[in-house]
Amino acid sequence: MSALLIRNAKPIGFAAAPQSADILIGGDGKIAQVGNGISASGAQELDLKGAYLSPGWVDLHTHVYYGATDISVRTREIGAETGVTTLVDAGSAGEANFVGFREYVAEPAREEIFAILNLGSIGLVACNRVSELQDHRSIDVDRTLACIEANRDIIKGLKVRASGVIVGSWGITPVKIGKKLAKLTGLPLMVHVGEVPPLPEEVFEILTPGDIITHCFHGKRGGNLMEDEELFQWAERLADQGVVLDIGHGAASFSYEVGMAGLKRGLLPTTISSDLHNRNINGPVWDLSLVMSKMLALGMPLDAVITAVTGNARKAIRVPHEGFLSVGSKAMLTAFTLEDCDLSLPDAMKVPLTLKQRFAPKHVILGNTAITAASRKA
Repeated sequence: MSALLIRNAKPIGFAAAPQSADILIGGDGKIAQVGNGISASGAQELDLKGAYLSPGWVDLHTHVYYGATDISVRTREIGAETGVTTLVDAGSAGEANFVGFREYVAEPAREEIFAILNLGSIGLVACNRVSELQDHRSIDVDRTLACIEANRDIIKGLKVRASGVIVGSWGITPVKIGKKLAKLTGLPLMVHVGEVPPLPEEVFEILTPGDIITHCFHGKRGGNLMEDEELFQWAERLADQGVVLDIGHGAASFSYEVGMAGLKRGLLPTTISSDLHNRNINGPVWDLSLVMSKMLALGMPLDAVITAVTGNARKAIRVPHEGFLSVGSKAMLTAFTLEDCDLSLPDAMKVPLTLKQRFAPKHVILGNTAITAASRKA
């Protein structure tokens, strides 16, 4: 296979990267040379004309078990063609149906695919119509542990939806069980927070460094960070200790008001993710680049936004997160520009916000292949 020479890139999100660079990727898909004025006879050339080039974007919270759950979308709808090199499915599959996720989704995909396994054995087969956590019969501890051990290469966490519409009167118990299994397997626990019960305080008591709170800036009453000063300060302490605060925008789980309040007080999300599924892919989410654009509009610095979808996201699932421009590393990169716009986009509460700049993905580089990318919403 031929080499790929990327010219006139503006690296961002790399340690000690030059202000501009050419990158030569060998026929084996690995970085062969980084510098200026590189010459490579016979190589395909991609001139970025000064566009940004970052490590590949990671969407930490998606639903891509298409056909096996009633909410999932195809990987190709939200992956490389939208600037994303790495998709993490957050709980679509449980132990009872994980083999299908591996064989029919993760293995055929050209993107890098990881999973956070649902504590409930059935996963999200009929999301919010049939709860995956009705009572103790919904969880099989032995089979869940066995599933994780057999699939450690792609299972990178355990997911619990700790929301009243899911757990009902069972309350905090599933989170406690999930945390126990996370400890036994050495994996992070991702907890979906939203409608109470359980109370967020009950969830916070259980979490330890490395665990993930997804939907951290939701606006639901009784559990959002803005309406309770003690809860906000607790979230600050957890973030300082290494608990991951993840956006997880979704159809009902991100509030501009809460996000802006957090940013104004210096509480930045650790990771930015979409929670993309078929109930929000045509709005209010569309794709990861627009969630990133929303956070930029709220005042999150550009470098922090990029870190949130690259290094921080990879750290959260404990996979290699450095050296993406190092000679010998597999090429997994995203090229994008920042474009001026006048675009009104809603949050999950249907509140509009006018964006003056937006992330515009241009290319994804996977090995020595360059894939043209664009946002789902023009």
